[in-house]
Amino acid sequence: MTAQTFITIGQLAKRTGVAVSAIRFYEEKGLLQSLRTSGNQRRFLRSDIRRVSFILIAQRLGLALSEIEEELATLPEGRTPSPRDWQKISRRMRDQIDTRITLLTRTRAKLDGCIGCGCLSLQKCQLYNPNDKMGAAGPGPRAVLD
Repeated sequence: MTAQTFITIGQLAKRTGVAVSAIRFYEEKGLLQSLRTSGNQRRFLRSDIRRVSFILIAQRLGLALSEIEEELATLPEGRTPSPRDWQKISRRMRDQIDTRITLLTRTRAKLDGCIGCGCLSLQKCQLYNPNDKMGAAGPGPRAVLD
């Protein structure tokens, strides 16, 4: 591998918009792996830009660090992941993402009206949920989570 293959932690931070401390945290959690120079400085693969970008997107989607780590663990060590490697992750995550989209869409549509909590404390609930019929379906926000 050439020197061009590797970047410093500062370069990775600048390129991804992530604080150096966050990159150290990701490394500590096993999401990234650095190599050390003879002077004990961290060097990352240039392809780690994509790993950090994936972490940022996955976090915005609401994935836990453990879920992100599980997906990143499927990528090859020591080489730049290929488009095929990333496609495998994408396929595995597609159902999760679609489920989240459905929940967000349903929540947006129901939030102004009834979320089916069975509270009967708002005057509107008498219109949306007379006699707490949704309560028979179980506890919680039935109109959104079911």
